[in-house]
Amino acid sequence: MTDAPTMLKDAETATLSGADIVVQALIDAKVDTIFGYPGGAVLPIYDALFHEPRLRHVLVRHEQGAVHAAEGYARSTGRPGVVLVTSGPGATNAVTGIVDALMDSIPLVVLTGQVPTHLIGSDAFQECDTVGITRSCTKHNLLVRRTEDLAPALHEAFHIAISGRPGPVLVDIPKDVQLGHAAYAPPAPEHRHRYRPRVEPDPAAIARAVALLAAAERPVIYTRNGSACSACTDRGRPITRCTGAT
Repeated sequence: MTDAPTMLKDAETATLSGADIVVQALIDAKVDTIFGYPGGAVLPIYDALFHEPRLRHVLVRHEQGAVHAAEGYARSTGRPGVVLVTSGPGATNAVTGIVDALMDSIPLVVLTGQVPTHLIGSDAFQECDTVGITRSCTKHNLLVRRTEDLAPALHEAFHIAISGRPGPVLVDIPKDVQLGHAAYAPPAPEHRHRYRPRVEPDPAAIARAVALLAAAERPVIYTRNGSACSACTDRGRPITRCTGAT
């Protein structure tokens, strides 16, 4: 018997389908678990997942549940949770969980299917403006229009999700981009990422806060989960589990 097929022997030099690029990017990001619900616009990715034994897919009963499950995974492991849903209602069903992740500073990478690029804007079946709908509830989101741009976009999505203040990043992937072929681009070194958040505090602002607290008779600190979770990453590298509550 032969071993189960793996994605690549030499990912850096191979030409892959967009769906295989997604799977390889997940492996390079050290993802081991994906939460999702299939649909027509992401079937190529699901076909690629079927042939990759290193990735475990957790089938949910609703896309909102997929995002909340990925939140729990991120909280318990310190690594970004990954969600895979289809276009239109699949993407919009995920919005509640995405908003929750943004408010609680939970790193997620949400992959959504989209109609083929030539049908975008034509009111095609299960088409919606996923990027527009999620612009206000994600740390970053983008629509990938070319297969050759897919790997860099996914690598950057993981970097943004865990760097600085963690949060959800959404990548919208049209079906023809999943079916197209391109050379796989490996993850860029950390210094080549475009997103470089400020991670050092402002000493003057801290001194003012300390002075206010010292002068207060009954100080009250009202803070969100982001403060309890602030130790989850150190310059984008997970270092501990996130167990804080709002």
